[in-house]
Amino acid sequence: MRLKHVAPVLCGAILLGAVPVAHAQFAPGGPPAVGVSAARPEQVTETSEFVGRVQAVDSVALAARVTAFLTARQFTEGAEVSKGQRLFTLERGPFEADVAAKRAAVAQNRALLANATLTLRRAQALLGTPAGQRSTVDDALAVQQSQAAQLASAEANLEAAQINLAYTDIRAPIAGKIGRSNFSVGNVVSPASGALATIVSQDPMYVLFPAATSEVLALRDKYRGKGGFAAVRVQLRLPDGKLYDQVGTVNYIDPTVSPTTDTITMRASIPNPLLPGAGPGDLGNRELADGEFVTVLLEGVQPVTVLGVPRQAVLSDQQGAYVYVVDATKHVSIRRVTLGQSSATVAAISAGLKAGEEVVVDGLQRVRPGSVVNPHPFAPPAALRN
Repeated sequence: MRLKHVAPVLCGAILLGAVPVAHAQFAPGGPPAVGVSAARPEQVTETSEFVGRVQAVDSVALAARVTAFLTARQFTEGAEVSKGQRLFTLERGPFEADVAAKRAAVAQNRALLANATLTLRRAQALLGTPAGQRSTVDDALAVQQSQAAQLASAEANLEAAQINLAYTDIRAPIAGKIGRSNFSVGNVVSPASGALATIVSQDPMYVLFPAATSEVLALRDKYRGKGGFAAVRVQLRLPDGKLYDQVGTVNYIDPTVSPTTDTITMRASIPNPLLPGAGPGDLGNRELADGEFVTVLLEGVQPVTVLGVPRQAVLSDQQGAYVYVVDATKHVSIRRVTLGQSSATVAAISAGLKAGEEVVVDGLQRVRPGSVVNPHPFAPPAALRN
């Protein structure tokens, strides 16, 4: 009977003896390991970012200069056209008839002028004889001058008729991409009809982007000794996030500040060549399109030296940017920093750190201000190096 009481006691002893073992499994294993990197001079390309819109260098709205039936359209909507290419043809018959009539009027007045000139010469020849009279000469001179004026008027009318005839051929005044036709063949068009179609030039393109006045002044001062805005490269990030492979230059700054937004409009020119394998007649054959929204990146031509740390070492809260600094005793402290121009991988520190100080890059979730860590050099992934 006494053995029945021993078993529960032994079981309790065994359970009590197991408690220390369970606590030993969850005991701290030492300071957390973190990757650190020392703040050191880095070469970075200074970049400023803006939102811009692509704009064609030239844009022409084609319009009818005379009233006539539209008889033919000689282009493909959305394709590129060359300068001087015939695009629309208007009814020519009435204008050809008008040219013929005006040409006949010129011939008639030329003949009348020739006769008046002969009459004037005869009157002048008789002026020294008894049969000659001054009044006859004066009358002949007046008739001759009147016929000369009528001939000049007829020639002007002929020229106007020829111009109107030429207007029946509507040609491209610039090379570029033509849009949709607003009128079908068979419609009557006139100067009051509005645009028949619109042509926009393709290469190069403009990019317009507003910048705060303070930013424009800062950019001006920054590059003043480096060639001004000529020392700035313009690159674009397309709507799909891809970086455009062409580089542009700033070629215009608006002399007027917007009174509502306190911004200045800047303009860059950038090439827009045909895409590889595309032809002038292909649809969608170029990367940039008139009116497209893009992100504008202004980059300095020459890199500058800054005190830098890996970009992922910089955190931020409502008070601003900060990093975790590891001192010689392996203690962590929070340090507020001021950021300068940075790249995708390097954060430029303009204030708050000194060269050689180590910051936590990897394992940020395991550190707290005042904690002790086990630091080791941070090795960035191959994709983030250089």
